Amino acid sequence: MAKLSLSLACWDYDRTRAMRDGRVQVDGVDLIYQALEVEETFFRMLRHREFDACEMSFSSYCVSKFKGDPFIAIPVWPSRFFRHSCIYINTNSGIREPKDLIGKRVGNPEYQMTAPAWIRGILADEYGVPVDSVQYLTGGEEEPGRPEKIALDLPPNIKLEPIGPADTLAQMLIDGKIDALYTARKPSCYGTVPHVKRLFEDYVPVEQAYFAKTKIFPIMHTVVLRRDVYEKNRWLANALYKAFVEAQRFTYKDLHNTASLQAMLPWASAEEEAARKLMGDDYWPYGFAANKHVLDTFTRYSFEQGLSKRKLDPEELFAPETLEAFKI
Repeated sequence: MAKLSLSLACWDYDRTRAMRDGRVQVDGVDLIYQALEVEETFFRMLRHREFDACEMSFSSYCVSKFKGDPFIAIPVWPSRFFRHSCIYINTNSGIREPKDLIGKRVGNPEYQMTAPAWIRGILADEYGVPVDSVQYLTGGEEEPGRPEKIALDLPPNIKLEPIGPADTLAQMLIDGKIDALYTARKPSCYGTVPHVKRLFEDYVPVEQAYFAKTKIFPIMHTVVLRRDVYEKNRWLANALYKAFVEAQRFTYKDLHNTASLQAMLPWASAEEEAARKLMGDDYWPYGFAANKHVLDTFTRYSFEQGLSKRKLDPEELFAPETLEAFKI
C-alpha cells in the first residue's frame, strides 16, 4: 500500500533530526521534511497554508482558534525557552528593575509572538508589571516592514502602535526611541552598544528560581496539522506524535553520553546533569498531561493580553487522539 506523502516544515533541531535524516519513520507516511527558519515557516503557514504540517508559534496557534480554526495541534514542543534573558533595555531610560518598565515604551517584533507573550505574563505575575502599564511598539527587529502575521483586535486598554516604515526596533533601542525590547532573537546591538543591556544580566539563576517556584518550562512552539489534512486522515495525529517522541529519545541519549560530546559546547555534560537535577530526567516533556499547568498558564496569558477572546481550555487545542494512550 502506498504511503501518504506529507510535507512538514520544522527547523533542524537536534530533537527532530532523526525524523529529517530518516532514522525515525512516521507510520504510513512518506515524510517531506523542510528545515526552514521559524519566521518563514510561520509566515507561510499562517498566510498561505502551504504545508500539511508544521512547527507553529504557540501564541499564533491560540489566536488562530478565533480566526477560522484552520489547524489542530499535537502535544509536541520543538521549541521551549526561558525568556527572562530576552528583555533588553536602554540603560539611559532609568530601568534598573522590572517595575521600572511601567510607563515605558517597549518594542515587540509582533505583539502576538509567543516570546513577548510569555515575557508580559511573567512580568505581570512575578514582578507586578501589569500588561497594560506600558506602550507597545511593533515592527521589524533588524529589518523594517514586519507586520503582524495575524490581524489582531485588541481591547482598548492595550496601547499598541506600529513603528515607522523605515524603522527597526534594534536601532530604536540604541537611539532611546524605545526603552526596552521583548524579543525572541538577541538584537544585533546587544554586546556592541554599551547602553544596551539585559534587564536580567545574570539570568540563569533567575530562570532556575522561576522553574523551581512554578515548574514551568515555557512552551514556545507546538506542531500543527492543517485541519483539512487531519480530518481526512485522523490517524496522522498519533503517527506524528509517536515519531516526534522517538526522535527526541535520540537526543536525550546523546546528551547523556559522556564518552564523547555530541554538542559543540565544552561543559554540555555539566549542563545536562544540572538540568536533570533541577527538572528531572524528562526535562523537556512532550505530551498533554505533563504540560497541562504550562498550557493553562499560557492560555490565561493569551486571554489576559487580549489575544484570545476567551480563556481557552487546553484540552480543546489538541487532537483528541493524542490526549490519552493505550495500555497493555
